[in-house]
Amino acid sequence: MPVALLGPVLRHVDATSATVWVEVDEPGPVHVDVHLPDGAVRTAASPTLTLHGHHFALVVVEDLPTGESLPYSVRHGETAVWPPAAGTWAWPESRIRTPVAGAEVRLAFGSCRRAGDDGEESTRLVGVDALSALAHRLRDDALAPHPDLLLFAGDQVYADDPNPGIVDRLRERHAGRADGDPEVREEIGDFEEYTWLYRETWGPDPVRWLLSTVPTCMLLDDHDLRDDWNTSDVWRAEVSRRPWWRDRVTGAFSSYWIYQHLGNLSPAELAQDRLLAVLRDVEDDAERDEVIDEFARTADADPTTARWSFTRELGSTRLVAIDSRCSRRLSPGERRMTDAAEWEWIRERALAPGARHLLLATTLPAFLLHGIHHAETFDAAVADGRFGARAAAWGERLRQAADLEHWAAFHPSFVDFVTLLGQVGRAPEPPSSVLVLSGDVHCSYTARVDVPGVDPHRTAVHQLVMSPFRNPLERGMQIANRVLDRGPVRALVRGLALLAGVREADVAWEVEHGPWFDNGVMTVVLGADGTAGVEVEHAGRCQGVPRLRRTLTRTLTRATTTSAPSTLRGASGPSVTTALRTGV
Repeated sequence: MPVALLGPVLRHVDATSATVWVEVDEPGPVHVDVHLPDGAVRTAASPTLTLHGHHFALVVVEDLPTGESLPYSVRHGETAVWPPAAGTWAWPESRIRTPVAGAEVRLAFGSCRRAGDDGEESTRLVGVDALSALAHRLRDDALAPHPDLLLFAGDQVYADDPNPGIVDRLRERHAGRADGDPEVREEIGDFEEYTWLYRETWGPDPVRWLLSTVPTCMLLDDHDLRDDWNTSDVWRAEVSRRPWWRDRVTGAFSSYWIYQHLGNLSPAELAQDRLLAVLRDVEDDAERDEVIDEFARTADADPTTARWSFTRELGSTRLVAIDSRCSRRLSPGERRMTDAAEWEWIRERALAPGARHLLLATTLPAFLLHGIHHAETFDAAVADGRFGARAAAWGERLRQAADLEHWAAFHPSFVDFVTLLGQVGRAPEPPSSVLVLSGDVHCSYTARVDVPGVDPHRTAVHQLVMSPFRNPLERGMQIANRVLDRGPVRALVRGLALLAGVREADVAWEVEHGPWFDNGVMTVVLGADGTAGVEVEHAGRCQGVPRLRRTLTRTLTRATTTSAPSTLRGASGPSVTTALRTGV
């Protein structure tokens, strides 16, 4: 009997269509049956796509009624594979919720999630899973609002640091093999091993049900491949010489394409995707594997051959998801978070008119805690040779050891980012909010951003960071984060950055709430009338069940009255005084 090994995962949903991803155990047609309010069934089907012996389907269901909550099921051929058989499943039916024009949009997001169930051992190691807690809320509280989209902002899997169960499988697979490199013998090495990671990560019942009923989109970050991936040209030159790197890159990009990236695309984009069309036309499995592998290797060697950034329209809200890892430019003195073509693509989408709210998703925060920001700009200048070759080597070692690789460490791109915010906010009809959504740093916070020339009463700009979903920062690192943002330390590293010749962009920001270091999830709530708010929730247990507790509810754009001017700390040093919105 055929079975669904993983999924279904609900991906792109709009007013009249939905895409459903699934991995099954054998090739054959996959059908999605959507049950309509009048009792009819809307069925769509797709043949499986076989890659390296695994069988995937991405089924596009069209002509759905708008504004409905529609249960659906999945068949492999004529065999029902979802939902699981009665008596083996404690979760509700999966549903597709088609949005209605003018409705409020709720987008939940976060990053950095270690795999594991809700048992005592997993909880002891990495805490309560925020996604499991979200799933339990949606199951147990009929009045709880469902997210319209769940954004995974990087590090969905940890290829360089898998869980003990995966490590045991790796040891067994590699036992007796003389070709294995001891350095990475306990890391993920190829496509097959990546499939183990995804099954472990998305497989637990609460998370599997959540992903089947809440639309998702995903960005990759370094741990999807390896820590510090593309942090510098030195790092890349060193790792490229390793004998295992070619297989790692091939497995990482090819598995990311089928498990994560493909579902980010709309039905129209899927219909135009050249690689998908080529793979579907290839009849021989070995030839098809070589096509996807060659694509993966080329995408790594020449980032212009693939685009991982994407957009999604959510009513009057536009999401522009920025790949801040794959298309970097790494030459000292010319470090850029993206290449020129990628940045122009991002600018065009961000500046296109018509969005009431603009969401800029980047796995790495643009606006860090100030002390960390200045430390990164200083280190980047040192590594670029500001104080000579010996100091540059020291700066490079520190860059890799301390993960100093955010937008601040690619300072020309940080300046470009600030410039783009100003262009968006000074447009003739600017959005009422510009929200930068990020993860990566294993803490969460909200920061208000002041961009000269952008009226905060017309366009509120905020950096919102949620990390981790489930991978809390070590206690020592939590303390280091707090110490680095204390006034004297912040002033010291800012002085060092000035000494190194760093000249900051004309921007100021202030962390209003946080940082928090618990596992959690953040939700932005966006209205077609221009209102915007944020909800911050952290995970815990109540009577043994994963639960979310509300940490913060904050209105970002509703109130327009002003009180006493508030002083923001600018990256360049001078205070910036501005009248700010009041909020809850």
